[in-house]
Amino acid sequence: MDHQFVGIPELTDVPRVAVVVDVMRAFTVAAWAFSRGAERIVLAPTEREALELKEGGGDWLALKDGAPAPGFDAVNSPALLRSADFGGRTLVQKTTAGTVGALAVADAPLVLCASFAVAGPTARYLRSRAAGPVTFVVTGEDGRAEDLACAEYIARGVDGDGADPAPYVHRARTSRAAGELRDGLRAGSHPDDVALCLEVDRFPFAMVARQEGPLTVLRTVPVPAAGAD
Repeated sequence: MDHQFVGIPELTDVPRVAVVVDVMRAFTVAAWAFSRGAERIVLAPTEREALELKEGGGDWLALKDGAPAPGFDAVNSPALLRSADFGGRTLVQKTTAGTVGALAVADAPLVLCASFAVAGPTARYLRSRAAGPVTFVVTGEDGRAEDLACAEYIARGVDGDGADPAPYVHRARTSRAAGELRDGLRAGSHPDDVALCLEVDRFPFAMVARQEGPLTVLRTVPVPAAGAD
């Protein structure tokens, strides 16, 4: 199938089906937040708007990438979220790449956000919808290697190929972004972040972004395991 793989600056038209990939770390973090009980994730275009949304939401929480900052309840680190309790809460997420990419295609009829953590379910969801060619938005800032690897792996799954994830994970493991995380060069990170970002199919759901009023909201969609009836 003739899928497209584009960076955020290369988006010119609204795609029919978009998968926005951010492995390290926005959409690995989102998957972990859902696994810790979050009900929905609101994607914010700026830190200021994230804090305004949090304030207007009442009991909402806000997270961002980079170092901790006043008003934000968490940082963009899967390892630092893995023991959190977000039961029933709404999170507002603002990151440099992932949320920017998702908002750039928010008007598309079908938008999914993905990482290795939900790669298989994302591919099966698209296949079940007979979604056709997909535009993969690879978001990494000068570090597209890990996102492109994940996108290509998901694309193989959409096409029904039983691809071995190992070569794709290796590309991500040896990427610039992974090296910076391992070396502690990114603020708001944890030594376990790389390993968590490279776990394939950790969670049994896809993450679909839809417009809910003026907001772009990410929610989970359960996806049956491969071979399940």
